[in-house]
Amino acid sequence: MEFRLCARVHKRKNWIHVGSQQAGPKVAASLSLVESCRRMKLPVRDYLVSVLPGIANRSIRSIAELTPAAWARG
Repeated sequence: MEFRLCARVHKRKNWIHVGSQQAGPKVAASLSLVESCRRMKLPVRDYLVSVLPGIANRSIRSIAELTPAAWARG
């Protein structure tokens, strides 16, 4: 267990420099989606392949339909 915690902390340290100040929130949002899928035991790749292509064409009001929980129900 201690190794897993250390590995996560080490990985977290690697994300300190994401390239630009604008990239930080985008990286955080992406990682949050991936971690949500993992916690819900959803196939991360299938979720991303299903959701990402159409996200630009969605209205902001329908974004809730694209969360991992909504995708799992759907």
